[in-house]
Amino acid sequence: MKNKNHIIKQYELSAQAKAGVIIVNMEDKDAGEHDISKPHRDNHCQLMLAIDGQFKLNIDFENVEFTKPAILFVFPEEVHHIIEVKDPKGWMMSFDPSLINTEVLQLLENKIDNPLLLEQGSDFYQKLIILMDLIEKVQSQETNHYIQKSIHALLNSFLSLIAGQLVSDFPINKEKENRSIIIKETFIKLTKEHFKTWKHPAQYASALSISTAHLNDTVKLLTGSPVSAHIQEASIQEAKRLLYFTDNTVKEIAYEVGYDEPVYFGKLFKKITHLTPIEFRKKFRD
Repeated sequence: MKNKNHIIKQYELSAQAKAGVIIVNMEDKDAGEHDISKPHRDNHCQLMLAIDGQFKLNIDFENVEFTKPAILFVFPEEVHHIIEVKDPKGWMMSFDPSLINTEVLQLLENKIDNPLLLEQGSDFYQKLIILMDLIEKVQSQETNHYIQKSIHALLNSFLSLIAGQLVSDFPINKEKENRSIIIKETFIKLTKEHFKTWKHPAQYASALSISTAHLNDTVKLLTGSPVSAHIQEASIQEAKRLLYFTDNTVKEIAYEVGYDEPVYFGKLFKKITHLTPIEFRKKFRD
């Protein structure tokens, strides 16, 4: 069945959000403002802390299934929807990413596995529950400047706690390795932000204040692929979303992801996916 829409629906942060943050208890059946069962994306971050229930979602063509307890993140560029949920218990939190410490947000984007399964009864799990419950209670108060600052502080504490757990699971002992990983992860973040207009490795190297050769050597060592491949893959990932969720022509999609030559785009798409854009659309949607 074809999707009649010509754009991927994108939702803004709820008008009910206080200070750029809104938390919803999943047991509140009337809390949702839009249909999350249909593919969409948001201009903000979403976090789920599930303490009970069964969940099945799709995030960028990958089905994600889990049972209690778990943390799930959805970042702004990711197309997602709920497939099935049974007896959910926990919280959904949406927040403006500009409120979050840049280092923490970058670490979460690069390190977290969706879902992050939690050990019920662990000290980490109990701290998450306490903080989330506190955020919900503070949010329910009449807001003022200091209440808003409290919500921001609690949110950053919650996310920093998760970041700290991730770092403890993946210790980095050598300063040189640490620097290389920072370069790689910052580069990956930049590809998500600029893939439409930055097509050359030198543009990313300049943003990182390092040489193009150093950037390429670092990225290739840690990922196995050169910088140019990551830039192309970021564009192709967005092209997949547009092919699946819209009826835009291949030419329109090529322009949308930053390629002025549709023929070149088609060849690149096939090189990476082993399918032409039309074949991809037929295989995964039509």
